[in-house]
Parts: sequence; structure tokens; C-alpha cells
Amino acid sequence: MIPYGKQHISDPDIQAVIDVLKSEFLTTGPNVEVFERKVAQYCGAKHGIAVSNGTAALHVAALALGIGEGHHGITSPNTFVASANCLAYCRAEPDFADIDHEIYCVDPSELERRITSRTKVLIPVHFAGHPCDMKAIWEIAEKHHLFVIEDAAHALGSAYQDKTGDWVKVGSCTHSHLTTFSFHPVKTITTGEGGMIMTNDDELDRKCRLIRNHGIERESSLFKGIPLKGGSDEPWYYEMQDLGFNYRLTDIQCALGSNQMNRLDEIIEKRRSLWRKYNQALKDIDKLTVPAERDWAFSAWHLYVATTVHRNDLLKELRQSGIGAHAMYIPVHLQPWYRRNFGFKVGDFPVSESYFDKCLVLPLHPDITEDEQEFIIESVKQFFRKI
Repeated sequence: MIPYGKQHISDPDIQAVIDVLKSEFLTTGPNVEVFERKVAQYCGAKHGIAVSNGTAALHVAALALGIGEGHHGITSPNTFVASANCLAYCRAEPDFADIDHEIYCVDPSELERRITSRTKVLIPVHFAGHPCDMKAIWEIAEKHHLFVIEDAAHALGSAYQDKTGDWVKVGSCTHSHLTTFSFHPVKTITTGEGGMIMTNDDELDRKCRLIRNHGIERESSLFKGIPLKGGSDEPWYYEMQDLGFNYRLTDIQCALGSNQMNRLDEIIEKRRSLWRKYNQALKDIDKLTVPAERDWAFSAWHLYVATTVHRNDLLKELRQSGIGAHAMYIPVHLQPWYRRNFGFKVGDFPVSESYFDKCLVLPLHPDITEDEQEFIIESVKQFFRKI
């Protein structure tokens, strides 16, 4: 089966992991800071905070902003459940706004329409690697005094133009308070499991680091004091100042991620090359819509998502041919837990629901060979010739 996505591991990646296994550090060590710095510098952000996965990144980001009971947050229905779950973890109310019918990211006008007096945070999702319209979303957030967390699990290396026409990287937090990434094996780079939070705010950086490590503070200038004799000036002293989690990322994983960052642009260009070839080969099929890229956007193309009313039959035929085509995402508001707890129903977000009925994810990752892509293309064409 040709998978829709998979990790791309090189010999230098393997050697980087071996080197850590032979070193003094396996859990938190020097490679964590190196990886954080590389991602932050690449994105143009001041801080990067490595965490155990993309879901943890969203959870920590929400907690750092003080999201909690009584608050309301809005994200996209067309996403993995974690984008909404992070709000529920904080005892806030998750809500959704429908998507743009061409790029499948949240529609800014729909986002503003869902804002209430309890809304505290907006969580736009850069779907498939294509950036959301962050300029419009940021204007809405400023108008209503809201926080913004960019869910960029799909979008490391993506970029968009700001008001001046300059290109800014997703993760620079130019139009958000925090951005989160995922380093799951199917993402642009991988650490096995892993995630990172980006921010330009020193206090949010401090809070995120506190939350990811049990709420423990080791910086002496920030100690609040424990009512025991002595100890605060000793190297072993620490204080738990808040309720946190063990969301740390290991040195082993960060060594892998850091080495993968060395060829991130090469990986993205391979993905974009695959996207261009698919589009060129499939764009003239009347009953299939290929993914578009807006002129203000540069997508790293985590996913190749076409749409067709014949999705189910085509998906079945492709998988029978050994092609790991996929459909994503089931609209989050229709998941049983969300219907049961928040009363969402079919028809609440019609563009997202219509999109899911037609979406088809074709394999796209750096290890796909030219022959494999030709086989996928010909298989799709052959299906449509028969109907």
C-alpha cells in the first residue's frame, strides 16, 4: 500500500539519534534547546517551546492564555479533534465556524459571526498546509479583544503575505499570540511524536515552559519561597508554582527533529513538486476539483486534497489497487462526544459537511517515487474514464 503520508528518515537523522543514545542525556538535554532555537529562527519567532506532541502544544497554549471555565473558543470543524479538545480540557466551551469552500480553512466572516460575549480565543487551523487568512482573522481578534492560537500542525514552512506585501512564515506569530506545530510522522518533519509552541511574548514563553514541566520553576529570581529552613540557594531546589503536566520532549526526539530541520526547505519543495504534478495531470477532469493555492499564500502541502462527488467509489477502488487514499476530516462537531455534550447536529456547518462528503486525500510525501505518482494519477484517470 502506498501510504498517504509517512516519515522521511535519512542516514544523518539516524546518526543524530545514535549520537544522543551514546551521550549523557536521553530525556531533557542540550538538543531540546538546539531544536527550539532552530524552529524559532526558521519561523522568525522569538521563542519555541518543545512539547510531547501537537495536542499538548494546543493544551499548553490555551492554559498559558488563561482559558478556563466560562470561556468560549472557536475553531474549524475541518480539523483533527485536538484543535477543539484543547478547549474542553480547560473546561471552556468549544465552538466552530464554517470553512472557506476553496481552501477549506476557517472562513473569517463565519468566525466573526460565531463570536459571543464569552468568546476568549480563536483557533484557526492551517488546513493541509494552506494558510488561513490570518490578516483578516487578526483584525477580527483585535476588534473583539480576543486571543489567537494558530493551529499549524499541517503548516511548518508555509507562508503568507502581510498587508505590506511582505512574506511572513507561519509560526512567526505575526498575527497571533501563539502558534502550535506537530511533528507526528506524517507531518513535514518528525520527531516520532512531538510538538512545539511559538510565541514572541516573554511571559507566555515562561508560562508555557512552566506548564510543560509540572508547573515547576527553577529560576531563582522567580522563587516565591517555601516555609522551610534553607535550601532556596541550593542547585537542587525548585518550586511547583502552578499545576502543570509532563509534556516534555526528549533529547533523542529533538536530535532527530533538529537534523530534519536542516533539509526542511528541500522536503517542502519535494511536496510542492508532487502537488504541481498532481494538479497538472488531474485539473482537466470535469468531475474532480484539485486543491488551489491563493496568490497570497505559499503552502507546504502537508496533504493533497481533491474533491469529487464520486469520492466513496473512487476511494474504494484506489485502496483496492494498493493506493492508501484517505478522507479527512470527519467534521468535529458531528463526533458523538460533541453532539452529546454540546448539541451540535447535521446542518450546523454545511460547507464543512459538504466538503467531507467529497474530499479525497491522495498520497503525498517525499518518499513517493515518480513511478508511484504516475500509477496514482493513471488510476484516478482510469476511474473517471469508466463513469
